[in-house]
Amino acid sequence: MSTILKVNQKMSDAEWQVRCDLAACYRLFVKFGWTDLIFTHLTARVPGHENQYLINPYGLLFEEITASNLLKVDFDGNVISGDYPYNDAGHYIHTAVFKARPDINVLLHSHTRAGIAVSCMKMGLLPLSQQAGEIQDLVCYNHYGVASKDHPEYCHQLGQDMADKWLMIMHNHGLLAAGRTVGEAFYFLYMLETSCKIQTDIVSSGVDFHLPDAASVGELAKTTAPSGDQPCNDVNIAWQAMIRLQNRLDPSYKN
Repeated sequence: MSTILKVNQKMSDAEWQVRCDLAACYRLFVKFGWTDLIFTHLTARVPGHENQYLINPYGLLFEEITASNLLKVDFDGNVISGDYPYNDAGHYIHTAVFKARPDINVLLHSHTRAGIAVSCMKMGLLPLSQQAGEIQDLVCYNHYGVASKDHPEYCHQLGQDMADKWLMIMHNHGLLAAGRTVGEAFYFLYMLETSCKIQTDIVSSGVDFHLPDAASVGELAKTTAPSGDQPCNDVNIAWQAMIRLQNRLDPSYKN
């Protein structure tokens, strides 16, 4: 269980903005049907503190998450601010990737039906749809394991498997999306979740399917591949649309 190490800290404007974006993302998981009771976790590195991150209080529904009740935790597992425990598996999964990839600031983990279904398929994710083709070069895979303090070798492998990718299909488990911003991670996960839904629909239909030619898919994949220091403009525009949507649905995430 986590160690409580509360300190009085003045919160920066940058941290508050990340808290609002992450809380909005939790609420959007509810909207899009990506929740799993109180399980799974979305995290964001604290601006200016590379070894600290924000995570949901364990036990709260995603619809109860707000900018102010997100926990601030360090990589050693100490709760710096917040009144709840965190999920241990979430801590070990997310810190493993954050440690391995200092360029990543946000990680989103899901246990959706379609995501888990594709994670169990030996064929992996196929470029059956435009969404899948768009992210094909961003995806890596991770063999099933238990993320805990008793399995440091698996946690290390998790970080290594992410390598230079931005999406992970965790075999028999679920999906993991990374980004420099909350909006970028959300966009990548949306494309992966949609791709998984389409693939499970096609596979379950039992009909023969065709794949687009590799050259065309390769050209499509170039449009989404992260480059430079910031997400592409389309990603930012899509995220602002999601913020407007959440503000209409329920702006209490900003509390």
